[in-house]
Amino acid sequence: MLQVQVQWPRGSVISIPIHSSRPSARVEVQKVPKKQAIFAQGDAADAVFYIQEGKVRLTVVSKAGKEATIGILKEGDFFGEGSLAGQPLRMGSATAITDCAILRIDKKAMMEALHREHEFSDLFVAYLLSRNIRYEEDLVDQLFNSSEKRLARILLLLAHFGKEGTRETVVPKISQETLAEMIGTTRSRVSFFMNRFRKLGFIHYNGGLQVHSSLLNVVLHD
Repeated sequence: MLQVQVQWPRGSVISIPIHSSRPSARVEVQKVPKKQAIFAQGDAADAVFYIQEGKVRLTVVSKAGKEATIGILKEGDFFGEGSLAGQPLRMGSATAITDCAILRIDKKAMMEALHREHEFSDLFVAYLLSRNIRYEEDLVDQLFNSSEKRLARILLLLAHFGKEGTRETVVPKISQETLAEMIGTTRSRVSFFMNRFRKLGFIHYNGGLQVHSSLLNVVLHD
């Protein structure tokens, strides 16, 4: 039996027993260097992944070849859970945007752990629900808010506002092209608003991007 440790909720550690005669074949920690693909759109959906260290970018490519960023994930996040719902192929791609340590759990091992470990099952369901709420909020944001508000909201989310209520440097630096994809606008508009936020003191460049709580004024202003 292999004990896999995950942090959930933030700060607490839960051990998940993985029962297998060949645990190394079913659960492994993968060291993924920056910019390397973890899986690609169209690959077999045969595992769930958990980020121990680093950040991961989720993207999808249309039939016309247009790529869109649908999420930036960090330590403590799961991804690839569509395999648990019978998804045969990956609907998008996952790429490391920093050097990462990724826990890969085969679908069967994950299903066994969810059935056997009730505490972990409850917390995993809560995680999926919170992610679903986030996607709904993203959709509402895309439909009803201006591109300036959408950019402000993404920056605040990347800086973890609402989690601890403190400022955090956004690491790694997210390109303006990626931010434009995430909020559905052009790079030139992102550049315009970033310069505006900087002049108003909402953000600060100092070897990295720092987001100040005053940026909330953009999101809350009608």
